[in-house]
Amino acid sequence: MFYMDWTMVLLIPPMLLAMWAQFKVKGTYAKYSQVPTRSGLTGADVAQRILQDANIAISDDPSRYPGNAACALAAIPGVLTDHYDPRTRTLNLSEDIYYGQNIAALGIAAHEVGHAIQHAQMYAPLALRNIIYPVCGLGSTLAFPLFFIGFFIHVGILMQLAILLFTLAVFFTVLTLPVEINASRRALAALERGGYLTADELHGARKVLTAAAMTYVAAAAMAIMQLIRMLLMSRSRN
Repeated sequence: MFYMDWTMVLLIPPMLLAMWAQFKVKGTYAKYSQVPTRSGLTGADVAQRILQDANIAISDDPSRYPGNAACALAAIPGVLTDHYDPRTRTLNLSEDIYYGQNIAALGIAAHEVGHAIQHAQMYAPLALRNIIYPVCGLGSTLAFPLFFIGFFIHVGILMQLAILLFTLAVFFTVLTLPVEINASRRALAALERGGYLTADELHGARKVLTAAAMTYVAAAAMAIMQLIRMLLMSRSRN
């Protein structure tokens, strides 16, 4: 995938950050998934209550509701596969989170509900991210093949096009940061406001969500360094 030259050193710091972030999120999740909550609520229970508090209905067919005033709630297989799908307005929780009665489960469930609330309230960064996603996804897929074809056959226009496409992908990755941070803030506020976690339990949930946020920071750092490397390699061909 990569041409080996001195610019490869630019990727070492974000690669190390990504490795650390993955280690941190797995370790923090493993720790707090073993700590039961005093409330005895599951991740699904908390998700339903926070959605109801935000006046978002839970429905198997959200399209029957106007705007984004409803979403579906589903349990899915996998570990840490939790996500909110704005296309179908479905809050997907992995089975460990959906049925879990621990600090990690409630924190992650509330975080994903945060995305559903963002969608319902038309939170600007999320709305923009949803709009540009198709173009950015295509750009991320095509950028490297186009760039290296242009690089090796000395066609500058291909390299410039690839850089433009990857710049859009980098913008998407960076835009993800405020979306994720805001969702975590909403989650922690909702957990505290609803009394779903005690003060010490909330501290653990914050650690889980902070560790997860670092994976997005690492992804943004890697994307930025990739873009800088492409720019440097492009200049070397001029």
